[in-house]
Amino acid sequence: MKIEKIIIVCLLLTGLISGCSSPQKNDPSENIKGIEKTAFEDPPQWAAEVVWYQIFVERFRNGDSSNDPQKEDIVGAYPGFVPDAWEVTPWTWDWYREDPYMEGIEDLEDLNGNKMEYFGQKAQLRRYGGDLQGVLDKIDYLDSLGIGAVYFNPLNDAPSLHKYDARNWRHVDVNFGPDPEGDKKIIADEDPADPSTWKFTKADQMFIEVIRAFHDRDIKVILDYSWNHTGITFWAWQDVLKNQQSSQFADWYWINSFDDPQTDENEFDYRGWLGVASLPEIKETEYHDHSKRVTTFEGDVYDDKVKEHIFAITRRWLDPNGDGDPSDGVDGYRLDVAAEMPLGFWREYREVVREVNPNAFLLGEIWWEEFPDKLLNPKEFLEGDIFDAPMNYRWYRAARHFFNESPDEIMVSAFVDSLNSFRSDLREVSNYAMMNLVASHDVPRVLTSLFNKNKYKYNASTSADPDYKIHKPDEATFETLEMLLAHQFTYIGAPHIWAGDEMGMWGSDDPSTRKPLTWYDMVFDPEKTHPLGQKRSVDSVEFNSELFNYFRKLITIRNTHDVLNHGNIEFLTADDNEKILSYSRFNNTEEVIAVFNASDQVREITLKPKFNNHYTDLLKNSRVLIIEDSLQVVLPPRKSAILSPDS
Repeated sequence: MKIEKIIIVCLLLTGLISGCSSPQKNDPSENIKGIEKTAFEDPPQWAAEVVWYQIFVERFRNGDSSNDPQKEDIVGAYPGFVPDAWEVTPWTWDWYREDPYMEGIEDLEDLNGNKMEYFGQKAQLRRYGGDLQGVLDKIDYLDSLGIGAVYFNPLNDAPSLHKYDARNWRHVDVNFGPDPEGDKKIIADEDPADPSTWKFTKADQMFIEVIRAFHDRDIKVILDYSWNHTGITFWAWQDVLKNQQSSQFADWYWINSFDDPQTDENEFDYRGWLGVASLPEIKETEYHDHSKRVTTFEGDVYDDKVKEHIFAITRRWLDPNGDGDPSDGVDGYRLDVAAEMPLGFWREYREVVREVNPNAFLLGEIWWEEFPDKLLNPKEFLEGDIFDAPMNYRWYRAARHFFNESPDEIMVSAFVDSLNSFRSDLREVSNYAMMNLVASHDVPRVLTSLFNKNKYKYNASTSADPDYKIHKPDEATFETLEMLLAHQFTYIGAPHIWAGDEMGMWGSDDPSTRKPLTWYDMVFDPEKTHPLGQKRSVDSVEFNSELFNYFRKLITIRNTHDVLNHGNIEFLTADDNEKILSYSRFNNTEEVIAVFNASDQVREITLKPKFNNHYTDLLKNSRVLIIEDSLQVVLPPRKSAILSPDS
């Protein structure tokens, strides 16, 4: 069956099973124009009921080649120069094959004074032309998966491929919309410091159309922002460069010293995020060096003007037409490097967001305390006054450790202890709102991560480890992935998909986790180039319909069993000798049991169900027998079962 027909069937199925959510439990008298108000300290209920899908627009789909970036559009991004022969890279290009314009740039230096020796440096020059039209073209595809929420990486106007180096925060990138040149004129006519002069560009309007299209399908939308830093082409930074200490924006940034016009030397010096020269940091009321260890701290953004500027942009996308009804805006924000900004700022930020949309979701990137061994406990951010949930890196690192024996083997009981420990000191509403992710734009693709048995995100590229495996993962890796995903979609917290994982994509750490998506209607060059010139396999690059259908099956299970969204959890089996894990997700009327055989032997597992029904394995991997009041599950090696009572 062709994939187009599969998607049509999927649409029909998901139309029957999704789109209905449980009513809010809050006081209906607190409605704001029909939006029921979530208690200020709680995550919105929908956050526990969705499957997330993360979109990196530049690599999602090129729906309109007429708006592709030109050389002048990427000036100011890393590495700090644009080769004369630069052009957009063909979407289906062999990933590690260097573009013709890269010839001879090894001897040039980047913004930080480093020679351009590695593929990862050179690949930052690439643009593929992904845009919002590409997203609109594939909304039916996303709906066919059954997802309930989309997380967009930054859309703000910026010269880089990743958009964290903003030219401005208030507009969508001009190359994501239908009229880049017209949008540039609109932007040039505004006073960036005065929100009353801001207009909506064609790119902005297209994003509002994207929001509407997702909302029409009951799919939520959140938008990524980094308030921690800007790019060097940011309008306020440019004013600082020009006017030095006389700039009205001089207090927006961490400036170590200004230029002395009486000398030939340029003494201007500043702090970039983690020392990155292209990302000057916004100044806070107290300085913390996060390069070796991240510690939370009180305080605020130093200059009230930059804070009000941030709040104005935040309100702009929550309620674009400003009529008090936020239904036309985003449903929340994902906040980048959130642990590196002051807690006082985030508390005020939550008040601003919830005042506009009481059902908005705030997701924090709470990640490393000390790389590569210690992850930060998000507790301080989840007391009800800052974020609703973090990206759940702690869960994934533990799950990868267990299911993949990476970097070594751990016992089932140790894994269960870790899961219980992570949840133990957090409010339960936050545990259920967690974004449980196995990959993202910042880590290797999940298949490549599992294919390599190293520490999580450590030496996860050929530039860091020449022996790191970058070719297509083997069948054993796909088996491990199926177990990991079965756990992800049955555990407490909302499952997350990094766009392309459901297509079977592989790739090492940034930039190779950001390959253009392998759509089913495209013919890709095989991957046969190794960035270090080593021998490698020749791998065909194509849409994996079998894996796509497995994702769709898990999403359907999640969407049709509300107990997986809101139910309790009880671990039934943690057998270290047999390598068997099982747990029950249950409430007073429903139960789903997840069973995992992490051994290389067939196992017979006896379980005590909560209801006297016949249970069926929804994954069809196991044989399930009823013996008196017990279930006997015969499960092949390295397989999972998801058991549910027959209707």
